[in-house]
Amino acid sequence: MEERYSRNMKMLSQRENKLLRESCVAVVGCGGLGGGIIEMLGRLGVGHLIAVDGDNFEPSNLNRQLLAHMENLGTSKAQAAVERMTLVNPDIKVTPVKEVIHLENGRELLAGADVIVDAVDRINTRMMLQELAEELKVPLVHGAIGGWYGQVMTVLPGDRTLNLIYGGEITQGIEKELGNPSFTPALVGSIQVSEVVKLLINRGGLLRHRMLYIDLYEQDYTVLELPKNNNEE
Repeated sequence: MEERYSRNMKMLSQRENKLLRESCVAVVGCGGLGGGIIEMLGRLGVGHLIAVDGDNFEPSNLNRQLLAHMENLGTSKAQAAVERMTLVNPDIKVTPVKEVIHLENGRELLAGADVIVDAVDRINTRMMLQELAEELKVPLVHGAIGGWYGQVMTVLPGDRTLNLIYGGEITQGIEKELGNPSFTPALVGSIQVSEVVKLLINRGGLLRHRMLYIDLYEQDYTVLELPKNNNEE
C-alpha cells in the first residue's frame, strides 16, 4: 500500500483499502455538503467519484462551500470537483456531471455507482434520488442541514425511509429559513462519508431505519428509531 494511504491502515485493512479503490460513489450536489464529501472520499482513496451538479458558484457560496473560491465564481461546481481532486489526489477519477439530474437522465448518470450520496437542498430531488437508488439497487446516504441542525441516515433499496420524514407540499429544505453556516455541513458531510465507507467495506453499524438528529446549538445528538417499510423483503 502506497504511503498516501498509510494512515488509513490502522482502521482499514489492506483488503478494505483495495475495496475503496475499486469503488464508485456518486455525490449529487457539489455545494456545502457535497464539496466536503467529495474531498473526504477522494482523500480516503475511493477510486471513482461521480460529481453531479448543474449549478455555478456564486458569492453566497463562499461562506461554506469547500470547492468555492474567489477565482472560480461563475464556473461549474461539478468541474471544480475535478480540479480540486487533481490537486489533492490525481489517482482518483472524477466524472463531472454539469447538468440537473432528473428521473429521465438519472439512471444513466448514476449507472455504475456503488453508493449514491444525497447532498442536495430540495426535498423533491431527495425523493427522486431515493427512487433512482431503489431502481439501480444501490444504497442512498441522506444528509440535510439547516442552521445549527442536521440529520443523517442510510436508505437501502426497498426501505423508502425518506417517505417517513418528508411529505406534503414543501419542496425546499429548511436551510433557507435557518441559514447555511460552514460548520454544520462539514459535520453532517463527515458522518455521511462514514456511512459510505461502512457500506463499501461491508462492516460497521449503519443508520438504517434510524436517523441521527444533530443539534449543535445545545450539542445534543439523538438517534431516532424509524419504522420499517412493510413492503421490505
